[in-house]
Amino acid sequence: MKKWVKRLLIGFGILVGVLLAANFGLNIWLKTQLPDYIKNNTEYKVSYKTLDVDLTTGNILCAGISVNSKNPQNTEVVGLQGTIDTLKISRFGIYDAIFNKRISSSDLLLAKPTLNIILAKPADHKSGKKKNPFLFENIRINEGKISIFKYTKQKLLSVQQLNLFVENLQMTEESVESKLPVVFDSYTIKGRDFFFRPEEAYALTIRTINTTDGQMSVEDFKLTPLLSFAQFKKFYPKKSQLFDVAIPKIEFKDVMLNKNQVSLANADFQNPVFKLYTTGVKAVKKEKKSDFEVNLENIKLNNAVVQIHKPDGNKLLSAGNLSLKINKLLFNKETSQQLIPVGYKDFTLSGRNIEYAGNQNISVENVALKPTNGEIRNIVLHSDLSAGAKMKTDLKVDHVAFNINTLEFINKKLNLDLKDVLVENVNGTFKAPEKKTEKTTQPGIINSLIIRKVSLKNSNITYDKAKQPLAFHDLNATFNEIELASQPNRRELLFKIKDYFLTTRNFAYKTQFYTMSVGLLKLNKNKVQVNNFAMKPLVSRAQFIKMIPVERDLYDLKAGQITAEGSWDLFSQHKFINASNVTVQSADANIFRSKIPKDDPKIKALYSKMLRSIKIPMTVHNLDLKNSILVYEEDTPESMGPGKLTFSNFNMNVKNLNSAKTKGKPTKVDIKINCSFMNLSPLAVNWSFDVADQGDHFAISGKTSNLPASGINPFIRPYLHVTATAGTIQEMLFNFKGDPAGLHGTFNLKHKDLKIAVLNKHNHEKKGFLTAVVNIFIKSDSGSFPDAVTVENVERDPTKSFFNLFWKGIEQGLKKTLIGRNVEKTEKKVKNAVSSVKDMKQSVKELKQEIKNKKTDSKPAAEKKEKKGFLNSIFKKKESNSEKE
Repeated sequence: MKKWVKRLLIGFGILVGVLLAANFGLNIWLKTQLPDYIKNNTEYKVSYKTLDVDLTTGNILCAGISVNSKNPQNTEVVGLQGTIDTLKISRFGIYDAIFNKRISSSDLLLAKPTLNIILAKPADHKSGKKKNPFLFENIRINEGKISIFKYTKQKLLSVQQLNLFVENLQMTEESVESKLPVVFDSYTIKGRDFFFRPEEAYALTIRTINTTDGQMSVEDFKLTPLLSFAQFKKFYPKKSQLFDVAIPKIEFKDVMLNKNQVSLANADFQNPVFKLYTTGVKAVKKEKKSDFEVNLENIKLNNAVVQIHKPDGNKLLSAGNLSLKINKLLFNKETSQQLIPVGYKDFTLSGRNIEYAGNQNISVENVALKPTNGEIRNIVLHSDLSAGAKMKTDLKVDHVAFNINTLEFINKKLNLDLKDVLVENVNGTFKAPEKKTEKTTQPGIINSLIIRKVSLKNSNITYDKAKQPLAFHDLNATFNEIELASQPNRRELLFKIKDYFLTTRNFAYKTQFYTMSVGLLKLNKNKVQVNNFAMKPLVSRAQFIKMIPVERDLYDLKAGQITAEGSWDLFSQHKFINASNVTVQSADANIFRSKIPKDDPKIKALYSKMLRSIKIPMTVHNLDLKNSILVYEEDTPESMGPGKLTFSNFNMNVKNLNSAKTKGKPTKVDIKINCSFMNLSPLAVNWSFDVADQGDHFAISGKTSNLPASGINPFIRPYLHVTATAGTIQEMLFNFKGDPAGLHGTFNLKHKDLKIAVLNKHNHEKKGFLTAVVNIFIKSDSGSFPDAVTVENVERDPTKSFFNLFWKGIEQGLKKTLIGRNVEKTEKKVKNAVSSVKDMKQSVKELKQEIKNKKTDSKPAAEKKEKKGFLNSIFKKKESNSEKE
């Protein structure tokens, strides 16, 4: 054997012997001196029954251990107190223990430990000093009883019957304050009676935890408030929410705690109950954004109950039987800044018996939602204006379904694109407040909302404003391409609808004086059809007269059908009407006016100005009123029943009815009327004006023929107390032009054998003398070719309508034709003749009265008042008889 080999073997043997001797000596030393060494050089006192140390491997096996902190009041180091049945340490860091006073190991086994651990006070990062915690790469605990306290002695965490294996465990008070109390790579755990206090107001408890093959089961999980709601509001006045959570069973796998991240997969929450109490305090935004991150691969909530309470303790929201599945739920620094502070890949939600009690009370029997679609059944909405709602609602909806193209939040603004929305069987009422509510100036969360198609089916909806209900029965509607979009520097949203189609039957609208009804209404963007329109008074004529403060028309209208074709937009901000044709078939209109109420002192605009005041561009290229009838009735305080004008077989055509707000479009309106006047003679009228003309000039001309004079008796007899007894108006022509100041033109009347009779105030007896006098001065025959008379200087009363001015022109033409061009002189002669006769009658009566020594009768004076200017009354229509306002 070579010498160097021999020497090597001898050296190796000596080394082994030295190591064995050192190991033996170290064990002797550890058994006898280690407790004193730990006591003298660390913050702990340790005793044990047996101790075996392998110097070469650093493995330690110890039994019957008792450990206590030398100074329990020292918060600078981790405090320990308790016993351990068996301790096994692999690769113990002897050098760190001796020179750095830090206990570290790759593996730690604790059998039946009963330990109270007090975490060290958080490090002062400004001082640069670091704590000396226990560092273990892997830890195993069998049948442990562990309690962890904060440095303030407040319990942080405790568990009974703990069986635990954790790889790469790290635990310090610093972790608790900023991120997580414990972090590790992997684990298995089993235990009972877990307690964790995440903050002052809450305690988290778990009855049992168990893991099998990577699957964890948690039973009786509770996050319990340690204060009542009243105490919470008192002691935490700046906090906005208090939580109360109970979950009987949770199952999940693959839990990972790493620094600031919690990750787990396939979490299943059975029958959870979530309660949230709101204090009404606005949450204070944290200056420092949280670095805490939660990543849940799959999460399920089965049969959950959710309750949200108002500050007064009453329920704001409650939901039962909720089931939720979420795939890849994520909460992190970025998502926390969004309106919905979590991210997800996919989810499904279903629930029953959802109740919301805010400004609007909402209940839902069933709901089912996904990122791509949703369905809601049996919705009931009820709101009361006294509760702060903007509109009173009492509504029931059987079914709502929708499909979603896109739903996303960008910069806390919603972008929503819905493929379609179906709403079925809506029944109920909307009631607007009596007083206008102020528009909110707060910006909403909508950035863009697009609904490609909305279908409303089989609904009955009433909208009530100012006690004037608008009712839609059997309502069906389709709306295409509805769009709401925010506008730069404006709070209002831009609203547009591309197309729509609406049908409703038995449509009704009720106002103070009328009920309006429609048998059938069809409406879309290019066509309107109305069948069986009716506008009926709700009050009698006598009641109407008592209810109105000034003169006003009472209407009774019917129309067999109204149709319109063209294009219009009545919903968006850029409203317009461009109708190619509007037709009204078989209208029946009765208009009644009483002169008993006071005159209306308001200035009446001419029709051109009325059209010009319409705020939106409006053009109706052709309007036809066909096969209709118009009856106008009027009474006065002196009349015996109303006078009546009848226009039957009424046909009217209007060209280019407009508001003068469409560039490039003609603004002149031409109106042609053909009808039967008083069911006796044809009447034709041509009327025109230019809406864009600020001077409001107009022209109106017309012709009637073969009218028996007696045909107008139904209008003049009740309150003028005259009748036409004979004669014919063979032809009447008028051609007037005018403006808001008055009119002028020509008038031509061809008549024959015209005679009238003057009646007493009861319209029964003819006054022979006055009848004779009047007929003397009236031209009974015009001849075959009468000359036209000039109508001039006819002034308009601005408080009266256009038709009042028109009838004044007719009146002047009749006077000049029937009496003569010197109308004033002729009227004076008639008055003088009547006055002479009355004076003679008065003298005879006075003589009789003197003989009888009786008081003078005042009747002749009354007759004088009645007959004065009577000829003028015959030809002067009551200026109100044409005030159709």
